[in-house]
Amino acid sequence: MIQTITNYTRDIVRFCESLNASSVEEVCRLLLDAYRGKKRIFVAGNGGSAGTANHFCCDFGKNAVKSENDRPKILSLSANIEVVTALGNDFCYGDIFTEQLKNLMEDGDVVLLISASGNSENIVRAARYARARHGRVIAFTGFDGGKLGTLSDIEINLPSASYEQIEDLHMILCHMIVCCFKSMRLGDGV
Repeated sequence: MIQTITNYTRDIVRFCESLNASSVEEVCRLLLDAYRGKKRIFVAGNGGSAGTANHFCCDFGKNAVKSENDRPKILSLSANIEVVTALGNDFCYGDIFTEQLKNLMEDGDVVLLISASGNSENIVRAARYARARHGRVIAFTGFDGGKLGTLSDIEINLPSASYEQIEDLHMILCHMIVCCFKSMRLGDGV
């Protein structure tokens, strides 16, 4: 058991150290442009990635901008279980995010999709829909990035084969982005 803990920790540190800082900065710049342009930011994921999507929306929505007047317009498509299950039941599970985007998305909005495999059908469909609406797609993936990686404007891929490590790293990435966004925003005098 000690060896498993040691290996897990070593792998997390190794992936953090190999993270492409330029890609993280690019995500932050895209989010800053969306914020300044009053664009919406939608976030979605399944399972543990849904939890990450919800957590990121909470942190980004309340911590990235402290002003009462100009908070980011951010929404998790994974958060409303009533909507998710109704859409899954009435349409199909593959359309639970796309159908929400049809109600809410405007051209030029940003969609951040989180998927360890990059192959979840509902995530892939959401990416295709966002691109058709001239939206910008950010992907947080694991393994080899899957289909989602090829559909994104910016992909941050963490090539682990462990769902647990990928989900941990995606959460670290979300916290990092909130901190970087605050720094960029304040540094730019916004």
